[in-house]
Amino acid sequence: MAKSKTYTTQLKRKIRKKTNYKKRLSYLKSGKIRLVIRPSTNNITFQAVEFNVDGDNVLNTTKGKDIKRIGWKYSTGNIPAAYLTGLLFGTKIKDTIKEGVVDLGLYSITKGARLPAAIKGIADSGVNINYDESICPSKEDLSGKRIVEFAKKLATEKEKYEKQFSKYLKNNLKPEEISKQFEEVKNKILGNKNETTK
Repeated sequence: MAKSKTYTTQLKRKIRKKTNYKKRLSYLKSGKIRLVIRPSTNNITFQAVEFNVDGDNVLNTTKGKDIKRIGWKYSTGNIPAAYLTGLLFGTKIKDTIKEGVVDLGLYSITKGARLPAAIKGIADSGVNINYDESICPSKEDLSGKRIVEFAKKLATEKEKYEKQFSKYLKNNLKPEEISKQFEEVKNKILGNKNETTK
């Protein structure tokens, strides 16, 4: 128990480690729309958030499941899905939001992982954001070609192959075709804007 009269009780979200208020203040000072990215094990969520004194105003929300609606059949928790969801999110907001600041909350960047893939997707949609290209996954990782290469190598060991890709095989999906589907969905996002903004 604090006895000092000058003691200030910390905000609940800070105590629970849900909000970094120093970071949040820097985002707000930028005057730009916050492009919030929150990953989970099997999904990723994007939100365009505008500050308002009465409470933040969410302008758009896009989730990994949204790319399922335009043909993506594989996991929404991998690098290609993070990129595609970021690309879809960007195409939805780019006509109204020309520039934004990426808000990762308490998450930190790991080079070549899902978060930089998601950021790359937003940037490739045409939304102006400040990011370091060197942190992004390679084209092979983004497109799923790395998964295809791994699947082909593992195919000679049937037991390991079936264990590694059990979820895909259960749904009659071939891991060797993930990069092909990546290109199909990417082209739909970039080419059929009216379809993706519904």
